Amino acid sequence: MCVGDVNSISIGSGTNIQDNSLVHVAKSNLSGKVLPTIIGSNVTVGHSAVLHGCTVEDEAFVGMGATLLDGVYVEKHAMVAAGALVRQNTRIPCGEVWGGNPAKFLRKLTEEEMTFISQSALNYTNLAQVHAAENAKSFDEIELETMLRKKFARRDEEYDSMLGVVRETPPELILPDNIIPDKAPKAA
Repeated sequence: MCVGDVNSISIGSGTNIQDNSLVHVAKSNLSGKVLPTIIGSNVTVGHSAVLHGCTVEDEAFVGMGATLLDGVYVEKHAMVAAGALVRQNTRIPCGEVWGGNPAKFLRKLTEEEMTFISQSALNYTNLAQVHAAENAKSFDEIELETMLRKKFARRDEEYDSMLGVVRETPPELILPDNIIPDKAPKAA
């Protein structure tokens, strides 16, 4: 949990909040209810969404450019469509899609769509791990991998000949066969 300027923001594990999104808080609403922003685990928040003093439960989905105003409550496995404007104190029940301006109930989610919501967050978590691994590599490791990809890229000579393509590997990309020690041929 972190502290916003007038209230707290809580974001659960496995949640991804995409580029240009804004997460903000409200001190309280007109009736004095305190309005932190609470985002559960494994939530996907699309690009340029605005979440303001609202609650989004685990495994919910907020589409690109959607706006959730003070007091909005999005239940687990619910979806807010891209571009939707969800008015203050609206509750979006589990298994429903809401969209439009102002947002209103559109339809029930299918089982396949609810599975997609859960899978979406997992896909972004996996992608984050891939990026972290790539960012941990040294420049030399990246350069070596680039050369190896070029050297061992799949070549289809039959297809190339139909196109009239002649492939020649530049001498600087020809690596010795023993460049990767654990790839050396094993004795029988």
